[in-house]
Amino acid sequence: MAAINININALSLNTPYKKQCSRPRPRRSSSSVRSSSSRSVRSQVVVASNGNTPKKVVITGGTGLVGSALANTLTSRGDNVVILTRDRFKARGSVKPARGKDAGALAFVETQDFADAVRGAYAIVNLAGEPISTRWTDEIKREIKSSRIRITELVATTINELPEEDRPKVLVSASALGYYGTSMSATFDEQSPGGTDYLAEVCRDWEAAASAAEVERRVIVRIGIVLSNEGGALAKMVPLFQMFAGGPPGEGSQWFSWIHRDDLVNMLITAIDDSRYEGVVNGVAPSPVRMSEFCSRLGQTLGRPNWLPVPGFALNAVLGEGASVVLDGQRVVPSRAQELGFQFRTTSVQQSCLHIKRAARASTGMNDGDDDDDYMPPLEVVTPGDTPRDTPTPSL
Repeated sequence: MAAINININALSLNTPYKKQCSRPRPRRSSSSVRSSSSRSVRSQVVVASNGNTPKKVVITGGTGLVGSALANTLTSRGDNVVILTRDRFKARGSVKPARGKDAGALAFVETQDFADAVRGAYAIVNLAGEPISTRWTDEIKREIKSSRIRITELVATTINELPEEDRPKVLVSASALGYYGTSMSATFDEQSPGGTDYLAEVCRDWEAAASAAEVERRVIVRIGIVLSNEGGALAKMVPLFQMFAGGPPGEGSQWFSWIHRDDLVNMLITAIDDSRYEGVVNGVAPSPVRMSEFCSRLGQTLGRPNWLPVPGFALNAVLGEGASVVLDGQRVVPSRAQELGFQFRTTSVQQSCLHIKRAARASTGMNDGDDDDDYMPPLEVVTPGDTPRDTPTPSL
């Protein structure tokens, strides 16, 4: 699964595969269907006010799935963005700047010019790190860890060496849910202790490197599995479902704590703007599900069966120790973000799958007008303190 990297925009999402669900579907009027099918697909990113004063924001990892969307959204509201990259000419093809008379500037710098880029910036968003969905050799494990810590130490050192009046006020630095370790039954929030496995160690050292930066405010965002029609986990899973070979990795009972990319971008921007954001914030949606439930919802959305699990032993053979990324999980809730009143626009897996499906249809000019076939029974929204329980999966 980890070896496939296909943009799902190019895939057809319209081939039907229908079986009767165990739960009846509500009738909707023809006018409701027409209204639903005629609406345009738009990004759910909410461009927060920046107080009418453009900010200078520096991003590491700005050409990735999240960083590129963040850069586009910031420039669209008038902020000026600088992206640290190893190859600025190549990076220009990875990030689309916002257009319009009020759009902010977008620039790319390499390491030797990083200090000048940071000088006078309002915020740094640190997202850089090598992918972990690969076979873990000893060398790869060292690179997974060192790539995150090396860039974060560069950020902290660069900040600390500047005169105080030239330093950024805010550092928003990524971490991951791996901090908590894995569990089949526990629920983790920002107050939970860290785990003891390899990824927990990586996250702990990663966060410690960020803590060395001398800034007015520091936010650590522990990011879950990011869902988007432009890449990430879905780019690896959707092709298998399209070939009628979709199913959960392993037994499917592992927890899947996720967040839609648009919500994550909103959260990162809110962390920049809102002075109440400080310390650790979990970047996950409020409704984690078991992997089997996610695959069921994904298959139902794509009109494909969810019937072919990928055996754990096969993933272990291909990925080695790295198979733990997909075979193990943790149930994480966004307690701090909810306390601060953050508004998630995508709160359930079926919402996320439908939004991604419609975005993919729009990008390829496909629209069958049959939004009534998009109905799926709702999932529960998890609130802090809930006892873990499985959500029933409708038969397909």
